[in-house]
Amino acid sequence: MLYSREILNFLVRKDVRKILKRKDSDAGERGRALEELRSSLFSRFRFSESAKRHEQRSCDPVLALTFNFLVAVGIIFMNKWVLQGVGFHFPICLSFIHYLLSWALMGILKAFSVLPGSPPSKSTHLSLFTLGFVMSLSTGLANVSLKYNSVGFYQMAKIAVTPSIVLAEFIWFKKRVSFSKVVALAVVSIGVAVATVTDLQFSLFGACVALAWIIPSAINKILWSTLQQRENWTALALMWKTTPITLFFLATLIPFFDPPGVLSYDWNFRNTVLILSSAVLGFLLQWSGALALG
Repeated sequence: MLYSREILNFLVRKDVRKILKRKDSDAGERGRALEELRSSLFSRFRFSESAKRHEQRSCDPVLALTFNFLVAVGIIFMNKWVLQGVGFHFPICLSFIHYLLSWALMGILKAFSVLPGSPPSKSTHLSLFTLGFVMSLSTGLANVSLKYNSVGFYQMAKIAVTPSIVLAEFIWFKKRVSFSKVVALAVVSIGVAVATVTDLQFSLFGACVALAWIIPSAINKILWSTLQQRENWTALALMWKTTPITLFFLATLIPFFDPPGVLSYDWNFRNTVLILSSAVLGFLLQWSGALALG
């Protein structure tokens, strides 16, 4: 489907129509021109497919999931420490710093031609815009929930994301889950719930934020997985395209969820290092999560 769409886009271009309308006396020139167009189209397909295959070969799905799990656990405790132990009471601003550092790191990779390019697929600007917006809500509200709730309650809310994904995919894509996967999901969810039930401290505002966070988090994972699997986006290329959008919406959320005074915060060496360490974990979490979804 992707290839047929690309071929159609090439055939309707003005230069292609002119070539096809040339007289028979120009058959040789027409053949050479068509061959150049064919080579260009093939190279674009080949680049996208090779970049995607290289990413899949270089990172086994089990390894990606394991790495994502370890980073996810680490960043939860690191962010909780930053938000409470270090006294950085600005959860949306913390998310903004995470994405800003991620964008800077990807900019360095792009400068050294290490960052994969965008695929030839014609992803609509609306789909990328929507993904960037949903990511800002997902990440920002997650840190707000972590600020006002205990780690145990945060984990309990996070458990609800996976069933929400299953339900949303069933409604939108009629995607069914096997009985064995349902049992495995239930066992894991109950296990995490039992492990964290002794630490369920929350406020009313924090509980509302946690509930509001579940929906954009589920939509985020569905959109990300769809773009990667159906349109051959690599993890880093998709991150590069959506991060500026996410940064914009995070900046608009700061006045609504963060208290004033971020500029007057004690930006000493220790606090800055801890916040930047949290941001590095944020980049690794987003990257490993994208690899696992892809």
